[in-house]
Amino acid sequence: MNGDLASIWVYLSTSPLLGLTSTLIAYQAAMWLFEKGGRSPMLNPILVSVAIIVGFLMATGTEYRTYFDGAQFVHFLLGPATVALAVPLYNQMPILRRAWPAILLVIGVGAVMAGASAVVLAWALGGSEKVLLSLASKSVTIPIAMGITERIGGIPSLTAVMVMLTGIFGAVCGGWILDLFRIKDQAARGLALGIASHGIGTVRALQMSETAGAFGGLAIGLTGLVTAILVPLLVGLLR
Repeated sequence: MNGDLASIWVYLSTSPLLGLTSTLIAYQAAMWLFEKGGRSPMLNPILVSVAIIVGFLMATGTEYRTYFDGAQFVHFLLGPATVALAVPLYNQMPILRRAWPAILLVIGVGAVMAGASAVVLAWALGGSEKVLLSLASKSVTIPIAMGITERIGGIPSLTAVMVMLTGIFGAVCGGWILDLFRIKDQAARGLALGIASHGIGTVRALQMSETAGAFGGLAIGLTGLVTAILVPLLVGLLR
């Protein structure tokens, strides 16, 4: 049996199947814990999956590049999954038609505040110019954020880490914060999570309700658009 397991490991460790297999197993384990834990935000499947995969890579000495050779197949599905959020949004068209001016205003203000608050805080703590530029787009989805950061002269890898941490924090704590401020409207909760915590926050919104998830998906796209336009423009003006 040990010999068979060793043979399987030797094969997987040199194959793209390593990343794909470990990702699927980690996520299934995380979902199991999430359900057994009463769907507690503290057991967010993405957070637990990341912890499992990081531990696995460290324990086996596997390089991230080797892991990503297989995990990129799952990564590719992020695009279609984001587009699929348009389906529940279509079902919320009556709400969208009634409130679109307010929705656009909220997303515009939220996108500006999400980036500005991070930059101001980093500046107050003595962050370098490159760090400030890297944080300006930390509340939009990773592909857009990294593209913006690269264009304005920041550090894309730092942006990617901050985007992930922002999303996980929003998914874990966002619901509690919204409850603390007694925000019960599902559309408002979805917009807040989508603006502040992009895709990971929207996954949490979908767990709350279809309406919250739909407006979270809307917020992802429009927040990314606003940020992609305003951040390079403002940086260019300030320089």
